[in-house]
Amino acid sequence: MRFQYDTLGERYAESKTTAAFSAADTYTLHGALDALGGVRGLDTLDLACGYGYNTRLLARGGARRAVGVDISEEVIRLARAHGAEPDRPDIEYHVTDHDGLPGLGPFDLATAAYPFNHTSDRGALHAMLRSVRASLRPGGRLLAIVPNAGAFPRVDWSPYGVRILDRVPEGDAPLLKAHFLTDPPVPFEFREWAHADLAEAAVEAGFTTVGWQPNRTPPADPVRDEAYWTAYRAWPISSLMTCVA
Repeated sequence: MRFQYDTLGERYAESKTTAAFSAADTYTLHGALDALGGVRGLDTLDLACGYGYNTRLLARGGARRAVGVDISEEVIRLARAHGAEPDRPDIEYHVTDHDGLPGLGPFDLATAAYPFNHTSDRGALHAMLRSVRASLRPGGRLLAIVPNAGAFPRVDWSPYGVRILDRVPEGDAPLLKAHFLTDPPVPFEFREWAHADLAEAAVEAGFTTVGWQPNRTPPADPVRDEAYWTAYRAWPISSLMTCVA
C-alpha cells in the first residue's frame, strides 16, 4: 500500500487537481492557514506532498522554507517537474518516509494530506505521528486532512471524485478499496482510522492539544452549485485535524 502512488503517477496528479473533494480540502487548508495569520517567515513541512501543490502554496505564502516530502519517488519527480522554480531555493523536495522527518527540521508548521490513513497498523500510525512531532519546534502546529470514517456503504462519494468499492475488516483498522474517478478510474486503498485513533496517536506522540475542524467548501459556481456542496457537507470525505506541539 505504501508504494501505490509510484504507479498512479500522472493520474494521481490529475485526480488531485480536478476532483471536488480536493477542491474542498484545499479551501479548508487555506482557511486554516489564514486563521493562523499565514506562514510568512516560517519553516514549513508538507508531509505526503504528492506533486507539490501545497508545498508551493506554502512557498507563495512567504514561508522561509517550504519542504515537501513523500515516500514515492514518482510523485516527487512530478513535484519537481510541475514546480521547477530555480529562483526559489526555499522550495525543497525529498523522498523519505517518516523516519527521515526530524533530520530535515526543525519546523514551525507541518501540513499533511491523507498520510496517516496509509499506515498499516497502530504501531506504524503512532510512529508516524511521533516523527512529525519530533520534526516540530515547541508550539509548532500540524494541520492534517484526514478521511472521515463510517461512510461506506451508506454514502456515495462518486460525484466528488472518489468511489469506495469495498471495506475489508482486518488488522487494527478496516481496509477500504477505492477508485479515483479519473478517466479511466485509478484504484487505490487506505486504512479507515477513526478520529479517536488519530487523536490517541497524536497525544501519545507528545502533541499538547488535538482538535478537529469540519471540511469547508468553496463558493458555488455554475459547475458546482450550492445544492452540490450542501450535499457534500452533509457527509464530507475529510476533516481537518489540528495539533499543537
